[in-house]
Amino acid sequence: MKLFQYIDRINLLDKLIRQRRTGTQSELAVRLGLSVSRLARIIEYLRDIGAPITFDRSLNTYYYEKDYSIQIKVEVQQENIHLLDLNQMRQANAGDNFISNHFLNAFFVH
Repeated sequence: MKLFQYIDRINLLDKLIRQRRTGTQSELAVRLGLSVSRLARIIEYLRDIGAPITFDRSLNTYYYEKDYSIQIKVEVQQENIHLLDLNQMRQANAGDNFISNHFLNAFFVH
């Protein structure tokens, strides 16, 4: 899914910036699987929202001018799924006994 790929890229970008290991803009773009122009837009956006990102030409790396970190987390939770009992199945079937007790006993009740 593209959303998770995007989150992974931002998290990797943040890690590399904090470690001062981004390399040049071109190298970083390749590493993240982005075009240079797309990477530039992402960095500009991060700066616009307050990330103190600067580029050191002598070290060829981006870095944070002060203590800073970007963390994007996604948590997927599954709600408890409850199996229907025999009466609930009959009600869901609008009272129709199309599903026989024998069929239900064979597959759901033990």
